[in-house]
Amino acid sequence: SENPSVTLFREYLRIDTVHPKPDYDAAVRFLERVGTELGLACQKVEVCQGRVVLILTWQGTNPRLRSILLNSHTDVVPVFEEHWTYPPFEAVKDSQGNIYARGAQDMKCVSIQYLEAIRRLKTEGKSFPRTIHLTFVPDEEVGGHKGMEMFVQRPEFKALNVGFAMDEGLASPSDTFSVFYGERSPWWIKVKCMGSPGHGSRFISNTAAEKMHKVINSFLAFRESEKQRLKSDSSLTLGDVTSLNMTMLEGGVSFNVVPSEMAASFDIRIPPTVDLKAFEEQVATWCRGAGDGVTYEFHQKCMDQHITSTEESDPWWKAFSGVCRDMKLQLKLEIFPAATDSRYIRAVRHPAIGFSPMNRTPVLLHDHNEFLNEQVFLRGIEIYACLLAALASVAPLPAE
Repeated sequence: SENPSVTLFREYLRIDTVHPKPDYDAAVRFLERVGTELGLACQKVEVCQGRVVLILTWQGTNPRLRSILLNSHTDVVPVFEEHWTYPPFEAVKDSQGNIYARGAQDMKCVSIQYLEAIRRLKTEGKSFPRTIHLTFVPDEEVGGHKGMEMFVQRPEFKALNVGFAMDEGLASPSDTFSVFYGERSPWWIKVKCMGSPGHGSRFISNTAAEKMHKVINSFLAFRESEKQRLKSDSSLTLGDVTSLNMTMLEGGVSFNVVPSEMAASFDIRIPPTVDLKAFEEQVATWCRGAGDGVTYEFHQKCMDQHITSTEESDPWWKAFSGVCRDMKLQLKLEIFPAATDSRYIRAVRHPAIGFSPMNRTPVLLHDHNEFLNEQVFLRGIEIYACLLAALASVAPLPAE
């Protein structure tokens, strides 16, 4: 009695694509099988060894027009099984219709919703001027460096002739649906402090620890100011402020030895409204203020701040928002607080919207007991079917 779309979703969830050893081959075989059943053209692009991007294509009646790109990633984050009510790769459905599995929200739901929306449109005999491409990419959960970041530079991506892209968003606990038109820039910074070593019984001058103390105070004071700014202004969302967290601390060899070097690592996410050059100068000022021998290095430094238009004069947004109005979906426009593959798509100058049609749903990506209710999942298919019909029917643009 289960809806076949739900059955397919649960089948995909049972494929173990968890890091550090995701079974990408099984995922690609599964998705290729579904694509073939739907009559979609299949192409596989190995962007580097062991990392394949699968492209499924529904050709439009006017293939010269720019295409619609539906992107999703196949990998999922690790689990701590002892904290799960049900095994995280069995896709157990409880009596309320909640489907528990790693990837239920992030983002295997969206992959299947794309495919099932296309199945519905094809069954209805629909066709559209614009071509629709689905891309299934690896390694998003570890930064996308061996996935979308490499793929957007390849000729196979350029050949897709992308006009507008959709990628993942977030669940929303309220009635509204979150829509993300931009992302914060992720910066991962490691600060190193060099100082005088010596015996742990003495008051050594100019130690690495004293300098590190000043560095940490400066960074965390800024963190507190941004935290308070978010708390005091109800119009702001997390994506509108800069988040900063110290995530690693290194140094020392023994209890009785004052170390000559210490290091602290920070995960910083910066909204598009912030001047990145000015912010880096602030980081440099904090480091200089801690004393000599204090340096910093980037382990990730995203400088792209492109955002996607949400003006009604924009034909893509007009099509997207028009469907949402017709379906009486309440939208909340936001900057995505973390990072998705959308940033690589925007960086090569293609508009991209982050949208996962999950309202009245707790945000459980990367959390224990990640789940999605089957009715929310099925409603998402209906929403995507309407969105695809509108986007793939956008009239030829002046440049086309």
